[in-house]
Amino acid sequence: MLEFFSASTRMVNSRNAISECMEAALGANKACDLVIVNATIGHDYQALIDQVRELAPEARVVGASCCGIVGREGVSESMKDVAIMAVRGKELAVAHVDGINGRNAYAKAVELARQLKAAQPAINMVLFLASGIDIANDRCVAGFEAVFGPEVTIFGATSSDNMRGVVSYQMVDGQVFEHAAWAVGFADPTLRVDTQATHGFLATGEPLTVTQAEGTRLIQLDGKPAWQAYAERLGLDPLTATCGDSIPVGALAEKLPEALATEYGNGHILRVVTKRDADGTMHYPTEIQAGTQLWLTVRDEARIFSDMDRMMEQMAARAGAGKPVAVFHADCLARGRFLFNRVMKEELVSRMQFPLSTEGVPPPWLGMYGFGEFARLGGTNTYHNYTTALYALYRK
Repeated sequence: MLEFFSASTRMVNSRNAISECMEAALGANKACDLVIVNATIGHDYQALIDQVRELAPEARVVGASCCGIVGREGVSESMKDVAIMAVRGKELAVAHVDGINGRNAYAKAVELARQLKAAQPAINMVLFLASGIDIANDRCVAGFEAVFGPEVTIFGATSSDNMRGVVSYQMVDGQVFEHAAWAVGFADPTLRVDTQATHGFLATGEPLTVTQAEGTRLIQLDGKPAWQAYAERLGLDPLTATCGDSIPVGALAEKLPEALATEYGNGHILRVVTKRDADGTMHYPTEIQAGTQLWLTVRDEARIFSDMDRMMEQMAARAGAGKPVAVFHADCLARGRFLFNRVMKEELVSRMQFPLSTEGVPPPWLGMYGFGEFARLGGTNTYHNYTTALYALYRK
């Protein structure tokens, strides 16, 4: 059976940060089979993975850059945060590909899935991490399902930088990448995973209409270059504004079918733009068709908290008396209470951790603030943006 151990820290020196996390998570015996690392953009990623490999030479190592971490110790958003999840047990497989983007995402995901299945045919859930910039995330889901079928749950996130949309990093064993994806397949028959996501933003005003698109490239909105129309609607200067300027305030919303809206607790699913071209083309995180209507949104703080509480009640009801043996977590920086000119997330994190805790102690927990999240919706593997997405692993 797989065993999970986690720790997090805020520390300037990358090697020391890993040493502290490994000691806190595993104690004197550092031997393990997998270490997953989330680290904010101020760290030396090569030093992080080198230190893991020095302390646990038999372990596979994967990781990602992010804009903040969440561990069982709480949330931290400095430039020097590290969180790990260490796993002991052989019922897993690791795969990775490089050079993934919006045009080849399906083929790359199929390649990842085939690697996993060849190593562990009994995989029943997949933790997936991809580059957060220029990728067709819905096509990644389709690629995994082409190999494993839709019954295998895909959960995870996309890597981020410090919310600038410039570059994000992925770590696999001894290498650091900028346009890679990795996946961990779990084949422990005693485990099941429960996933759910929620956002709490509201669509507002008249929609923008996609008038030209190609794959994930959103070329025109309302007959104008997409970036020009989008930036102007946000009140930004299209010539000087960056994706980093738009990310905190510019969530785009697609209308959901009524049945999915009822389950989601919201009539829309959100999308983030992390890359644009000089000609005004925006890189959408999923494939998009001409004719699609896109609404701008407003952050509803009361809705964020009430929807979070509703989600936790639903997860607790499905779990019954069970408590998770580990939780993976992907989140958006725009969630929480807006105080002192910043979004404070401690209360929101405590509201999600307390119901999953045992005698007040959270289970091993690995969370990150990234560019996107994967969680089921309507029984289907789905890509989300601007959500809290929780992936709780339970022993059957």
